Amino acid sequence: MTDNLFDLTGKTALITGGSRGLGLQMAHALGSQGARLLLSSRKADDLMQAQAELKAHGIKADFHAADGGKEDDIRGLAQAAQDTLGQVDILINNAGATWGAPAEDYPTEAWDKVFNLNMRGLFLLTQQIGRRFMIPRAYGRVINIASIAGLRGNPPGPMKTIAYNTSKGALVNFTRALACEWGAYGITVNALAPGFFPSKMSAGLLAKVGADSIINATPLHRLGDEDDLKGAALLFASDAGKHITGQILAVDGGFSAS
Repeated sequence: MTDNLFDLTGKTALITGGSRGLGLQMAHALGSQGARLLLSSRKADDLMQAQAELKAHGIKADFHAADGGKEDDIRGLAQAAQDTLGQVDILINNAGATWGAPAEDYPTEAWDKVFNLNMRGLFLLTQQIGRRFMIPRAYGRVINIASIAGLRGNPPGPMKTIAYNTSKGALVNFTRALACEWGAYGITVNALAPGFFPSKMSAGLLAKVGADSIINATPLHRLGDEDDLKGAALLFASDAGKHITGQILAVDGGFSAS
């Protein structure tokens, strides 16, 4: 029987960067399957709007505003998860940052900002959630949101995002390494590598490069939409994916294969 493989009734999920874009899309997916949610991002107003949107679809979600680049905020978020959810079954590490500049002129402070959120903060939160909830219970699902930018370089042109690409490449191998370590605790660790989805982060890039040129270079001839990450997230979050770990799944219309 496969009816219950994607059911998340009774499960809890913490989603960073959950107030909009891909994070909110995945919140809809997990909530629709019965998971209780805690969303986090830097701005409480954005989180309140996301909570209201989810509520309108019958999904319960709490929120806690936190800066994923600040260690005190990360500890506070882990404590909020304990206070609100009691436990964390599913962690989706979605918060991230980018910065565009040519490599030869790339500011050190920009490099540090990108890595502080995309890798250091992500590691510290994952460590907190693992120690507090997943390892003691010998159960957990960690889903890292990487990017096809971590699987390849940029084509010639205006895309100059060396820190972002490098951080996402690091996240790909972080996923594999942690999967090997935490498999002993019954915890799966996987990554989704989205391609081009319209979002606040990608808006400038799409305007610079041109959405049509990206669509033309994509085998499926389309950008990602508001549903395209839902099924993949559910696969890694649910029993349907309980024997999958250390894997990176590109959700990009075939862009990274071309």
